[in-house]
Amino acid sequence: MVKYRSLYPLLVLFFSLIIGLQTQAQDYFLKKYGPFDPNIPSPEAFLGYGIGEQFTRHDRIVAYMRKLAELSPKASLEVYGYTHESRELVILTISNPQNIDNIIEIQKEHLQLVDPNDYSPINTNTPIVIQLGYNVHGNEASSSEAAMLTAYTLVASQHPEIERYLKNGMIFIDPTINPDGRDRFAQGANKFRSNEKVEDRWDAEHNETWPMGRTNHYWFDLNRDWLLAVNPESQGKLKWFHKWYPNVVTDFHEMGSNSTYFFEPMKPIGSLDPIMPKENYEDLNDLFAPYYSEALEEIGSFYYTKESFDGTYPGYGSSYPDLQGGLALLFEQGGSFGLKRENDFGTVEFPFTIRNQYVNSLATVKAAVENKSKLLAYQKDFFRSAVKDKVSSGFVGYEFGDLSDNNRTKEFIDLLLKHKIKVYKNSDRFTVPMNQPQRRMVQTMFETYRKYRDSAFYDASAWSVANFYNMPYRGLKSITKGEEVNTTKNLYPVEKVPMANYAYLIDWRDYYSPGAVYHLQRNGIKVSSSFKPLTVKTTVGEKEFGYGSILVPVTRQEKSADEVYKIIKECQEKFNVPIYAVETGFSVKGIDLGSNNFQRLKTPKVAMFIGDGPNTYVNGYEAGEVWHLLDTRFHMPIVKIPVKYVKRVDLKKYNTLIMVSGSYNDIDSIGKTKISNWVKEGNTLVTIGSGTAWAINNKLVKEKLTKPEKEKDSLEKIKRLPYVDASENRGREQLGGAIVEVDLDLTHPIGFGYVRKQMPVYKNNNVFLQPSKNPYSTVAQYTQEPHIDGFISKKNYEEFLKKSASLIVSSIGSGRVVMFADNPNFRGAWYGTNKLFLNALFLGSHINVPPSSN
Repeated sequence: MVKYRSLYPLLVLFFSLIIGLQTQAQDYFLKKYGPFDPNIPSPEAFLGYGIGEQFTRHDRIVAYMRKLAELSPKASLEVYGYTHESRELVILTISNPQNIDNIIEIQKEHLQLVDPNDYSPINTNTPIVIQLGYNVHGNEASSSEAAMLTAYTLVASQHPEIERYLKNGMIFIDPTINPDGRDRFAQGANKFRSNEKVEDRWDAEHNETWPMGRTNHYWFDLNRDWLLAVNPESQGKLKWFHKWYPNVVTDFHEMGSNSTYFFEPMKPIGSLDPIMPKENYEDLNDLFAPYYSEALEEIGSFYYTKESFDGTYPGYGSSYPDLQGGLALLFEQGGSFGLKRENDFGTVEFPFTIRNQYVNSLATVKAAVENKSKLLAYQKDFFRSAVKDKVSSGFVGYEFGDLSDNNRTKEFIDLLLKHKIKVYKNSDRFTVPMNQPQRRMVQTMFETYRKYRDSAFYDASAWSVANFYNMPYRGLKSITKGEEVNTTKNLYPVEKVPMANYAYLIDWRDYYSPGAVYHLQRNGIKVSSSFKPLTVKTTVGEKEFGYGSILVPVTRQEKSADEVYKIIKECQEKFNVPIYAVETGFSVKGIDLGSNNFQRLKTPKVAMFIGDGPNTYVNGYEAGEVWHLLDTRFHMPIVKIPVKYVKRVDLKKYNTLIMVSGSYNDIDSIGKTKISNWVKEGNTLVTIGSGTAWAINNKLVKEKLTKPEKEKDSLEKIKRLPYVDASENRGREQLGGAIVEVDLDLTHPIGFGYVRKQMPVYKNNNVFLQPSKNPYSTVAQYTQEPHIDGFISKKNYEEFLKKSASLIVSSIGSGRVVMFADNPNFRGAWYGTNKLFLNALFLGSHINVPPSSN
């Protein structure tokens, strides 16, 4: 006993030191807002380590938020969705206990602000709605740590200033918008974390492996997905958002380690005539900026504003809320990307980056509360002006619909409804009136632009979403509403196909027909594709079938008619595609069902090269778009092969290989020969963007890239320009994203399923294909005046685009290379060009490019 008693003073000293160190660590962040409720654990006490000492996993962040909700009447936790990897998406609601208890009434009162028909006076006593969003890019990790500190401060602080915030505000904390990406990054960074901090930027701790943590499970950038709503993270966020319409929304990011800190205002908005009110991006930004400068200067942090970033594209977390009567705010912290990293001024440490995000989180709450009346009035006026003000186009609404493809039309309507846009059905078309609360979102979906204030864009300059869907539409000078569409469920019920003893036909024009065909193939059903049109008598009458229509000959299967019918029914139920029973092979018009112009389709066996090579860059966005498209919409497996295995993999297992944009420097001459020989044996290589440029530059094909006409060098032709404008001038020539028109060969297998020769494609690279010398190889060429929407420089437009092709198929031996200059799967939302890509997979093996007569 004496022995153990002698240790008691040492144990007291030890735990005193631990408590002292924890207090010291907390003081770095929290000392301004003491005292704190001792019954509420700090993040350090809950996690077992100090904030900034390692990267906190998402499940621990959620657990801490849940603990706060359990312990305090000031907080409640809501699960608003799940990620692709089944991680919870949560929001912690914080206010004073009275507001929490009265949350339903507060929500109801707040929603009156977004109702333009509500003329009741604004209740200035109602709390302001603030949504603090963190970590949309998973490897920009400081903000989620700051989210925990912010939540703790708001819940546990007994400081009068914090109590004032809670009385006057409903604060919603979304601690991790991209949990899958964050955990991918945190696992890698923690794996290489040293007890002695290593600041060398070449250390493994500071260098992620491909595809890095920025993106979600399918490698999508969720900060581009608010408008397109492709992923469950965004879909859940939108559902929550439109239940509350926050007055202020934050979007916390990180940038390069040599940078300081950025907050709004941004650089001048790129649009010549922005659809968001000027009061938003000028007056309100200027109102909030002093709060951030004061908060950062108080702790000695440097910052900058106005020089970079732009809110032109409406799909950011820092722009979408601007179209909903709120104020969206971007923050960018120079990152440490590890616990400590060298930069031009010495080092930047993880706790430092967290503290900057934390102080601006609370500065946002302060600014919102102190300007509550102005923000509430602004939101009320925003939605009133939506139905009151006339638009420059003069249109009162839009009519749209594609009679050839009900499923694609349905998907477009489903997106409109996600954004609370009112849609009405008129016979076989749909109308969207301008006179509605979401008028500005209607403009976003349909309007196109040719003139811009700026020429260098941070991201896309075109987003008329109707063009994403290749959706025929027109502006209306007068409008008939018809019946409102509230759901797409049962919007296009497909007549159930009866059993046939002879054959079934599937309309290839339907968006989901490739999924239906693959379902049949993987269940042992033999299918053929029509290479010429026909009209045939079905059990429901005469039907026209175009190029690519699918034939299922019952009598030529190895299964019984009953077994075939069972699989056909499963297929139709799963993909909701039109299938027709046929009891005769004699066509009313065109080819008969026994014609050689019906070619049996091989089952696609698809592989794709991805990153993870020491010298190779592979565009993770494009690779993820391909993976997501096949895996989630068409239920097709795809083998993802790291480039470093190119010499080891047996390519004979696959009949289709995809190379998205990338450098592919790890593929040496042996690898190139291997790929070339594999294609020559009758297989299909599909390339996209700079993947196409790689195939041409490495002479896999005899096609060429478009080059400008040569000019003789002359000092007289060189125009002297200011040095300061160099980056802007170069940026002008980078094609960030424009929508352009192509002329499509509808008779080419890659064009099967389309009914209109002219169609929009998305151009977001500087890859320009020279039309093929083979007259049968150019599948899609830009039209004479191809511009539809978005900024493209005069040089790129006149010297490159108008002289180029968008899509070429070039033969190599018995095989072929399908070369896309443009990305047919951009951001998972280009429903209009997905079929071109899928045709390459299903019909590529059946393309035999006739030799040129030239």
